[in-house]
Amino acid sequence: MAQHYKTATVFGGTGFLGRQIVRGLARRGVIVKVATRVPERAYFLKPSGDPGQVVPVACDYSNAQSVQRAIEGSDYVVNCIGILFQRGRGRNFKALHTDLPGSIASLCAQSGVKRLVHISALGVEAGTSRYAKTKFAGEKAVLENFPQATILRPSVIFGEGDHFFNMFAEMSRYLPFLPLIGGGKTRFQPVFVGDVAEAAMSVLEAPRARGQIYELGGPEILTFKEIYERLFKQTGRVRALVSLPFWAAKMQAFFMGFLPNPPLTMDQVESLRSDNIVKEGALRLGDLEIQPTALSVILPVYLQTYRRGGRFSKVQEA
Repeated sequence: MAQHYKTATVFGGTGFLGRQIVRGLARRGVIVKVATRVPERAYFLKPSGDPGQVVPVACDYSNAQSVQRAIEGSDYVVNCIGILFQRGRGRNFKALHTDLPGSIASLCAQSGVKRLVHISALGVEAGTSRYAKTKFAGEKAVLENFPQATILRPSVIFGEGDHFFNMFAEMSRYLPFLPLIGGGKTRFQPVFVGDVAEAAMSVLEAPRARGQIYELGGPEILTFKEIYERLFKQTGRVRALVSLPFWAAKMQAFFMGFLPNPPLTMDQVESLRSDNIVKEGALRLGDLEIQPTALSVILPVYLQTYRRGGRFSKVQEA
């Protein structure tokens, strides 16, 4: 009798979180289709599994038939697609955070997919930014079309190659001061990328996770100012912190928004008005029997490259 191997389609599989999920599925013996606009950009993921196990698939997200072809034959689907700023008609929040997830969920239901996991973001219920509003609308669209889907809401995700700590560490190399938007009082609960990927693996296999929303945060709640302090400790680059009221930060972000890859946008400033922490009573990593990983365990692994002298700075100082 021929053995049936589980098959999964991962949307956004080349991204920071998506690549970890692809590797996790491959380790579990799942055949993984990485749905992406440019398949060649997913070739680096092929060594994550046996020959032919990880398969890049061309997918035009704006074309329902193309999305359906990527989904067909899959037992599992994981949607990791998300953007931090808008660019052009096809790269706007509504298209990728609301319309596409709803379409994926509808096509999953039509194709008989067994499990759907959708990656959202923490704090979207109360968020006033366009990012948060479209993410929350995307959750609703997913559950309307596939009620048994599982929603994961991670806080700021950290790990080697992240877009948060690395960005500020890079800025600290060249700037004499860093902005403390809104006084740096916004609270975050940074979560390790490996824990979020493990959560995605866990809910795929847990019947109790069907139709549930999990809020994923790490073991510590830190203000924006405290996050800077952790960064300075690991990089050895202490910088002055200049408090910026929200209106001034938005003015600065307006001009940054014209850059090809803006470090700050007006919408991101708006998102800092709301805390980014797990709600009391919400399902969390512990409910999936996952022990959250502390910042102190992971940050030294990759932020030491920003020290003067790089990885060997301590040896040189000795």
